[in-house]
Amino acid sequence: MRNPLSKQIVQIEPSGIRKFFDIVNEMEDAISLGVGEPDFDTPWHIREEGIFSLEKGRTFYTSNAGLKELKIEISRYLERRFHLSYDYNHEIMVTVGGSEAIDIAMRAMLDPGDEVLIPQPCYVSYVPCAALAGGKPVIIELKAENDFRLTAEEVLAAITPKTKLLVLPFPNNPTGSIMEKEDLEAVAKVVVDHDLFVISDEIYAELTFGDKTHVSIASLPGMWERTVTINGFSKAYAMTGWRLGYACAPKAILEQMLKIHQFAIMCAPTTSQYAAVEALRNGDNDVEKMREEYNGRRRYLLHRLREMGMECFEPYGAFYMFPCIKQYGMASEEFATKLLEAEKVAVVPGTAFGAGGEGFLRISYAYSLEDLKKALQRIENFLKTL
Repeated sequence: MRNPLSKQIVQIEPSGIRKFFDIVNEMEDAISLGVGEPDFDTPWHIREEGIFSLEKGRTFYTSNAGLKELKIEISRYLERRFHLSYDYNHEIMVTVGGSEAIDIAMRAMLDPGDEVLIPQPCYVSYVPCAALAGGKPVIIELKAENDFRLTAEEVLAAITPKTKLLVLPFPNNPTGSIMEKEDLEAVAKVVVDHDLFVISDEIYAELTFGDKTHVSIASLPGMWERTVTINGFSKAYAMTGWRLGYACAPKAILEQMLKIHQFAIMCAPTTSQYAAVEALRNGDNDVEKMREEYNGRRRYLLHRLREMGMECFEPYGAFYMFPCIKQYGMASEEFATKLLEAEKVAVVPGTAFGAGGEGFLRISYAYSLEDLKKALQRIENFLKTL
């Protein structure tokens, strides 16, 4: 019988994050610090709006691009928070999570053989989405000595005549690193000089700490027309299961993205869209409270890791730590596996996010302080055996 499977699909590796998540689910008394999912419930007033939409029978398809009310609120939010101006009617579309937006942006923009610059360590979807769109992923390995920020020099060194897209994944999953305005300005100059385009994944935009505030590269001169800005509701509003994101782009790009969305998805979940309207209108205080809680956990976790002797730069974004384990003489996957077996604590090996993650672990602090304290004590017990 003929092989029914696509060679391209078979060659794509499954997510390295889910491997440890699946193991820990079967393990009694285990603590998982592996999944990037807020431990908060979706704020009640947001859930209530979703419930009310069901009670009112709002179970119809929305337009392909999303509810008009939601697109208007997204436009207002982006202007208010990040000084970004988008026409809700032609430059914003609602997607099934930020992941769908990444996928359809690449499919709309790439021709076979176009090169996509992808800084790693990074979220697991960028490389397979680029490959599935016919593009060629080109990896830029971010450096610990730069706090895993992307530099203009690194972008410049990776550019060839076939380069078309740069993925900008900041605040970063898994490292927690951010890009400040001066960092982005240097990268933007290279992008403009070499006529490139950017997919800016800003799903963690609300989760920056200390005196750091998020800056969108699309807000810089000459970059709005070159950027697809992607965001969503999963992280900032604790709405992971609602599966709702959005993409903003110049009309010429968004129209083509919308065609793919139209044929593959139809529209994002209607109930989720009504809930998201409420989140944007009245959710600022919820975001602030969660951000304050994450910041307390961030500071505690950083202190405890350093207290144990683990080297770790201070991350100012998302809700992850990326400590170095090279001093222990084990590969990341071996370390994570032995820690899970010995102390029943699940973390994610850095290699799940690209080869540049070797020698590091991703630890999520989207968990209660109580769980963090228990897990850190177990990690310390494990380190004493090495």
